[in-house]
Order: sequence, then structure tokens, then C-alpha cells
Amino acid sequence: MNVLVTERRAALADRFPTWVPRTLDTWLDTCAEQFGERELVVTDERVLTYADVAAESRRLADGLASLGVRRGDRVGLLMANHAEFVTLKFAIARAGAVAIPFNFLYRTDELRYVLEQSDCKVLLTNDHFQTLDHAGMLDEIVPGWDAPGFADRAVAGGGAPDGLRHVVLVERPGDSSRPGAFTGGDLAALGADNPGAADGAGHGPDDIADLLYTSGSTGSPKGVQVTHDAVLRTAYASALTRAYEDGRRILFSLPCYHMFGYVEGLLSATFVGGAVIMLPSFSAEAYLTAIEKHRATDMLCVPTMAVALVESPLRHEADLTSLTAILCGSAPAPVWLWEQVEREFGVSEIVTGYGMTECGGAMTLTLPEDDLVLTSTTVGRPKLAGVAGVGADAALCVYRTVDPVTGEVLADGAVGELTSYGPTTMLGYHAKPEETAAALHTSADGTVWLHSGDLGLVREDGYLVLTGRSKEVYKSGGELVMPKEVEEVLGAHAGISQVYAVGVVDDRWGEIGCAVIVRAPGAEGEALTADDVIAHAREHLARFKVPKRVEFLDATALPTTATGKVQKFRLVELVAQQGETS
Repeated sequence: MNVLVTERRAALADRFPTWVPRTLDTWLDTCAEQFGERELVVTDERVLTYADVAAESRRLADGLASLGVRRGDRVGLLMANHAEFVTLKFAIARAGAVAIPFNFLYRTDELRYVLEQSDCKVLLTNDHFQTLDHAGMLDEIVPGWDAPGFADRAVAGGGAPDGLRHVVLVERPGDSSRPGAFTGGDLAALGADNPGAADGAGHGPDDIADLLYTSGSTGSPKGVQVTHDAVLRTAYASALTRAYEDGRRILFSLPCYHMFGYVEGLLSATFVGGAVIMLPSFSAEAYLTAIEKHRATDMLCVPTMAVALVESPLRHEADLTSLTAILCGSAPAPVWLWEQVEREFGVSEIVTGYGMTECGGAMTLTLPEDDLVLTSTTVGRPKLAGVAGVGADAALCVYRTVDPVTGEVLADGAVGELTSYGPTTMLGYHAKPEETAAALHTSADGTVWLHSGDLGLVREDGYLVLTGRSKEVYKSGGELVMPKEVEEVLGAHAGISQVYAVGVVDDRWGEIGCAVIVRAPGAEGEALTADDVIAHAREHLARFKVPKRVEFLDATALPTTATGKVQKFRLVELVAQQGETS
């Protein structure tokens, strides 16, 4: 397998002897010229070729331009992983505008905030997603959005986003009727009546392509500004590092408002004329069925999804012979899970990675030829980027650690806050200068370093090991405690399936450690008590590291982001609420 991986990687590198910065739309057109009749987007409802996506995006871009969208305007996308998302996403790029793929799980106040904060001019939305009524939310946020003449309304108070001028209701089967609303069909017809309206938009590779709101694992979302060139470099580095074969078919349900689905899925596939098989939501049965039906060769997931897949009875019935590769990220997982995935699915290329929206997506990956131990003990090394990379190693970025308090650069191999620099780093947070200044620091030689907020170390071989979040570190008995260490010790207990250590306010101690536990299935987990957890901690940890409190939760009650990351700040809120009611 190593020889095959090496050959595929070399073939891909040969196809790109130099890096040519492009906009997303010019890159799509380049791909359409080469792979025109190949499938690019596959859903259970529609299949679109590269040529289809290019043509449809051009028509929709002309429609946006006819609505008055110009270079730099912000256009929101509020929709799940449907085929229309892809055509509209490229249409926004072709019009020279900035795409804002909003989290379609937002509630009314959250949607109101991001619409206002982003200064969104045009919103492209579906009527609803599952039980969430997006049209109803807009009735509260911008009354009259579905009435003719909405764009000409007098802007007046009420908390409505002053910049919003058009709402386009992109129709889906089963949607309720909204007479008077401007629809996706209307937008396409407007473009067809005004061919070439978007020509000469004037945007370039270094313009902002996307305003991506952080998933909020540590607090309120911030709009990360990334360029056309940045996301394409990251996507190319994914294909090169993972040694994509020609025509790779990537299955995922991870939302495209997040870098995981958008870059590791959609954009990376285009570098080998591949396809994306997009699902609007996850279930093990949907994944397994789609692998067989659409002959997926690769899939994206997070550890909780991988566990569900290996536990599904359907895995023994579905034809999974097409599947050869898996990228599982967002959270660490034990080696036994990867070994089981390898056995159950016959998959030979299993990788994990690490990154941030602020970096431009995933910056590190393990290699498909690596031993599985590296997949469970590290988050990989900076992606191989070839001509798109930096430094002598031609990596996507460079990592080092600094003291999380003083910012002093630490020696190689020392644990500290991970910082990075590279050509895909964000330009900053939209309209948040203080937060931008806190995240981006310029060194004496002019290098802009991004502070991750993550604690870890860079091994001698270049692989990164995460040890926790700098903001998650808490004090117990006057001593700093790294949650990761507590979690590793407690996680070794047979009765514990998942564990999260957090610091919580305490009237007596000021702050104490609390272990939030998900019991393991079976007798040992069912019998597990708080005293058992504390006794195990006392046996293996220094006294000040032993949690003073233990809370048990069902796995379904854990607050997570769309990509499976547990939101520790929400865990703290849950623990505080339970303390008030106990």
C-alpha cells in the first residue's frame, strides 16, 4: 500500500508543477474544462456534473449581479447539504461576493445576530430544515421579507439587519407556499434574462471568498475571513497528503458551513476530478446505504459517527467494497476504534487531523501510510502542500509553541500554546478588531502568527500532540490543572465511556474540578458511582488534580457542535444548573 500511496501522491504533484492562485469560480471553470462530464455533486435527489455546476453557477451569478450584488458584498447561505448549496456557493464567488454559509441549526436570536454582525446583503435560504422553520424565523427578524418591494422598504429600528436587501427562497420538495417571495427559480430566470451580468466582477485570488462563523466550542461565534487562494491551497494539500486517486468519491454529512465538509470534502475532490456524495444529516444507516448506492471510496466523519457505524447491524449487509479511505477528525479516538474500523470495513487508509477555521481549515493530517498508533496518539503533522506550501519542507504551515501567559517562544518539544503561520491563515475576524488583535501576532521579522488557544507540543518528527485548551485550564488548590491529563486517567477506567474535565465556580474553593462522565455500556458502567470515579483519580493523580465533583450524563445530552466537538463552556453551564437544582 505504501508504494501505491507514494505513486498516487507523485502523480498529483506532477499535475501541479507550480501553484497558480485562482478564484473559486475560475478554478471551477478549469475543472469543468478537464472533467466536464464527470459527476461532481451526488445526492439522492440530483446528480450534477462539473459542466452542470459551472453552467448553473454562471446563470445564478448573473441573477445575483442583476439584483445589485457587487464585489465584496456579503451573501448568506442558509441551507443544508443539498446540491443547490454547491451551485449557489460557486455563483456567489463568480459574482465577486463574499459567501457566508450560516449554521442552519441556528435559532432565531442566533440567526438575527449573524445576519446583523455580517452585514449580509442577500440571504439565500430554504424554507426549513427538519423541524427548524427558517421562514418563520425570518418573519420575526425581518417582517415582510417575502413581500414584493422588500428591498425598497424604509430601514427602521426593530433590530432588523439594516443591510439585508433581498431574501431568496430556494424551493425544496415539500416546502410550504410563500406567495410573493422571490424564489431560487426567479433568481435563475433573472440570470437567464441578463446573461453576462456578472462578467467582470473584478475579484481576485486574494479577495475574501468566505466569511465562516466559528462553531462556538469556546463561546460566541466570530466571522472568520478567508481568501479564495487560501481555501484552494488547503484543499490541494488535503488531496496531496492523503494521496487521492483520480476520481475519488467522498461521502459526508458534515455541513458545508464548516471547513470540514467544505474543504476536506467539496474542494479537495475537485483536484482529482472527483465527486462528493452529500447527505443533509447523519445516520449510520444513511452512510452505509450511500456507500453501496453511490460507490463511495472515501468518507468524512467524527469519532462518534465512526462508533455508530461499527455498531450498526447494517454494516454486515451493505456492500462496502468500494470504500478504501476514511478521514475522522474533530476529536481524539482510541486505537481500538481504528483497528475495529479497519477490520469491519476493510479500509486501509485511516487518517485524522487538526485545524481551525482561522487557519484555513485542517492544517495537519496523519498520512495514510502511517501506523494506526499515530492516528490515536497524535493529530498528524502539517499537511504536505508541495508547490502550495511554505518553507524547505513545502508544508501547508509551520507550528511552534509559546508560553500561554507570556507569549515567549518555547523550546522544541515543550508543551505550550500552539501557534502557526502559513499562506492560508485568516485575514481576521469580521468587524472584531480586538479579537483579531488577540489572535494574530506579528513577530519581529514580519511573520504573522495565529494563536490557537490549544495546548500541545510539536514532536521531533513534526507530529502534533494536543494536551488541552488554554482557556480550559483551571485552578484547584492554587495549582493549574490541565483537563486533558485528568481525562486520560479517568478514561482508562472500564466503566467510563467518555469523560470531560472542567473547572466550575465553587462558593468555598472559588474554582474546583468537575468530571462529567458518560458511563460505559455494560455491568461496570451501570454500577459506576461518583465515589468510584474519585477513588480511581486518587490512585493515579496528584491530590490537587482529583475532581471534587462528578456529574453523570447520557451521551445524547452532551452539548456538541455540528462536527462533534463537545462544547465545554456549555458543559460548565449544565453543571452549574445542576448545582442550583440539587
